[in-house]
Amino acid sequence: MRLARRGFILGGAALMSGCATAAARPVTTLAGAQIPPTPTVQIARPPQAITAQLNSTRPLDPRGAVRKELMERAMAALDIHTDRITQRDRMYLVDFKKFSGDERLYEVDLHGGAVTLMRTTHGRGSDPAHTGFAQQFSNTPESYMSSVGAYATAGAGYGAQQGPNVLLDGLEYTNNLARERAIIVHGADYADPAFLAREGKLGRSYGCFSVAHHDLPVLRERMGEGRLLFAWA
Repeated sequence: MRLARRGFILGGAALMSGCATAAARPVTTLAGAQIPPTPTVQIARPPQAITAQLNSTRPLDPRGAVRKELMERAMAALDIHTDRITQRDRMYLVDFKKFSGDERLYEVDLHGGAVTLMRTTHGRGSDPAHTGFAQQFSNTPESYMSSVGAYATAGAGYGAQQGPNVLLDGLEYTNNLARERAIIVHGADYADPAFLAREGKLGRSYGCFSVAHHDLPVLRERMGEGRLLFAWA
């Protein structure tokens, strides 16, 4: 509505200043009197508006790195857990269908749509034969299995055994004992590239999302508190 009004005002200004085209000529009546020509006015075309909502119209994961079902479930979890997921700038997904040596931890930029890929482990109880594929999941203490579902990041922590980490709160019946089980995001030698190059797959955790030591500092800062981590198989 504003742009239309601006165009009208610009047109009116042109009319007042006599902006007629060169083709306009006076018209002569039968009586010989000349009637001044009616000027042809070109109304300025309004510029295209660029708004702050541009980022929100960009597609998530334009390269298709994330499995469709995983993305859809994560987006649904954002809506379901609005009271706990207070930060909506980015989220973190883990695809436990993928091989442990593959990049299966995703940081998804919810404004710009870009996806950053990293690696993470699964629990030894989820893969007892150490095949590199998680096959079973549990929320039971001492099961050493990974748990699936929605987590809320709970800020940076530090433990005597694992050192710097990111705390997690499980939000569903499949993972609501995460604090009791000490399920966290932490760095581990068995998640480092050197281990992968030597063994052909990552090692196994006790259920934690272990990551390479060089990935942890950035994750620890960016995950912060109140963001979604969603794991699924």
